[in-house]
Amino acid sequence: MITQIASHLPRTVLANEGLAQLYPDWTAEKIFEKTGIRERHVVDEGECASDLAFAAAERLFAGRAREADYLLFCTQTPDYLLPTTACVLQHRLGLPTTCAALDFNLGCSGYIYGLSLANSLLQSGAANRVVLLTADTYSRLIHPQDKSTRTIFGDAGTATLLSKESGSRLHSFVLGSDGSGAEQLMVKTNGARFPRADGLPTTTDESGNVHDPACLYMNGPEIFNFTLKAVPKLVREVLEKAKLSLDQIDLVVFHQANAFMLEHLRRKLGIAPEKFVLHLEHCGNTVSSTIPLALEGVITTGRLKPGMKVLLAGFGVGYSWGGCILEW
Repeated sequence: MITQIASHLPRTVLANEGLAQLYPDWTAEKIFEKTGIRERHVVDEGECASDLAFAAAERLFAGRAREADYLLFCTQTPDYLLPTTACVLQHRLGLPTTCAALDFNLGCSGYIYGLSLANSLLQSGAANRVVLLTADTYSRLIHPQDKSTRTIFGDAGTATLLSKESGSRLHSFVLGSDGSGAEQLMVKTNGARFPRADGLPTTTDESGNVHDPACLYMNGPEIFNFTLKAVPKLVREVLEKAKLSLDQIDLVVFHQANAFMLEHLRRKLGIAPEKFVLHLEHCGNTVSSTIPLALEGVITTGRLKPGMKVLLAGFGVGYSWGGCILEW
């Protein structure tokens, strides 16, 4: 189903050395040791998620007919409350007006949800070609004095073309959600529930991180605990549905949250290092774009070869999670 993947990173780079100047008790190397990230790309003033998705899609369509039946855009930082940003992108990309377009709001599991939606459209006959875009600008949501999030997240956009003509295959989707964990990763204000931060306190935790209700809040320990419970179960369910063992999987691509969490999951699941994909050192955690960025990386380097089976898994904000098998 997947024909091609393209990506775009903003030109501005925020390296660990720059962050170390803001947080005197953290050196650049200490940030890398804790996160596995040396640098992340961040948007400039006036640069939006749609701009990142547009640039990725332009790369995708280079030398290719601009044909699509559906345009799906996964983002948690849309350009407007309304209209849907996907409609704006349909026009900007010059796609035909027969192309349906919609946004869906998901984070770390969003790419898997998008693949599931696209796969269903193709399998049902409702579409022959689907363009799946992802982009987020989390850097805009982070308080400057919250090093727990600022050291981790970066901005990016990706574009994936899925078509019936592709030689690859997607199957064995497992999706889930648990809204009881919603407040563990949240921007509390600017929605309908709390339009403004008036009356909501700004706090500072024991590590000196400032938590403003208008900014991204992440409860790291709770997210970590959720991941350790949800991801092994997700992997088992995907493998059972596919009637495969972990030994039959050639590559494993998880949401690139941070290197510490990923290494913990790798060891817990008994995944061999040579099968495990890490792709965050030079881009950070790009939310819905981490998995397609990692896939583009293994495709470009030749690490992903025809006939290989890849287990994909996304998990995080929501809480939500999703996994599937990609046969390349």
